Amino acid sequence: MSSPQEIQLQIRGSVPEQEESGHGENGAGPKADERRRPGTRGVRWWLMVLLDMLIVLCGQTVATLLGRYYYNSGGNSKWMATLTISGGSPLLAILLLLTPRDPVGEPRPAAAKMVPIYLGLGTLIGFDNLMYSYALQYLPVSTFALVAATQLAFNSVTSRLINAQRFTALIANSVVVLTFSAALLGVGSSSDGTSAADLPRGKYTLGFILTLSASAVFALILSLFEVTFEKAVRGRTLRWVLRVQMCTNFVAATVAVCGLLASGEWRTIPGEMAAFEDGRARYVATLVGTAVSWQAMSVATLRLITRVSSLFANVTGTVSLPLVPVFAVVLFGDRMTGIKAVAMLMAVWGFLSYVYQHYLDGRRAAAMGGQGGAAECCVCKARAGGEAALPA
Repeated sequence: MSSPQEIQLQIRGSVPEQEESGHGENGAGPKADERRRPGTRGVRWWLMVLLDMLIVLCGQTVATLLGRYYYNSGGNSKWMATLTISGGSPLLAILLLLTPRDPVGEPRPAAAKMVPIYLGLGTLIGFDNLMYSYALQYLPVSTFALVAATQLAFNSVTSRLINAQRFTALIANSVVVLTFSAALLGVGSSSDGTSAADLPRGKYTLGFILTLSASAVFALILSLFEVTFEKAVRGRTLRWVLRVQMCTNFVAATVAVCGLLASGEWRTIPGEMAAFEDGRARYVATLVGTAVSWQAMSVATLRLITRVSSLFANVTGTVSLPLVPVFAVVLFGDRMTGIKAVAMLMAVWGFLSYVYQHYLDGRRAAAMGGQGGAAECCVCKARAGGEAALPA
């Protein structure tokens, strides 16, 4: 029996075949072209997707827990917390140097085309990170998680309007179940130690608005990343993922540094470091670990966007929301409740629902390929038909 063929959901059927060649991880030539055509999906593709999913889950969970540890141990600088989200981008230059060069024939968009994209997306990311940092200060963690879960609903809208994402019953079920899972976690959590009455007047409402706005902007950013790779980059190698991630996050980090200097918070950093509960070394290690975790999560998210879709990447990230309280039980002594357990099970159910849709697409494509037909998944077919409506 021939090996299963690989479906590349992100490649439009209308893209010329010569532009598809070399879109493998780091390969080129006919074999790489065969692997990346819309009608093919193999074990290697699934393994790479599973690896990226694992990195997203681990990276986001670790970064969130370290961020909470930073505040619990005496950290208070919102601009510093914002900087750690994108400040690890220079580390990607090391990986970029160790990654094989793009294969011959790989599309290379002009710098004049990419620089405005880097500046625009990077600035959006910088201010989005800032909104999340301030929102976490003004809201209880449970309320923050509840409102932040709306990013999946926002991403459903942006994916439909910008990326022509088709919604099957399984995908819709996944989005609804995951959203309710995070909402259940937020409503039922009682271990925050913060209530609306503890906050200054007006800050609770401001935190709610900031979280809602940040969730909408984050959903827009994911969809814009997907459009960038499809319309501007037209390349899906690891080097391009690292390049786009490094450049956009460098701009976001620059925004955070400018804010840190302009706000005067940089003057409080030495005192904050000296007063940190576990010492200066632990303070630095916490910030470095947070920055590395966010970068690992961001790179894996971009790889999921290029391999599958922005909605799939967001679904994967949303699964980590119920996982954080489970680890918090062990690391911070939080109380494990039945609601947290149910929320975690609902998250797993919703995620498996989305994955099962791709499994069905793979079986359908394999069956059509065995009959000599053009194997294309239902999502690809619907999105290819709406390509004319996408922004150039």
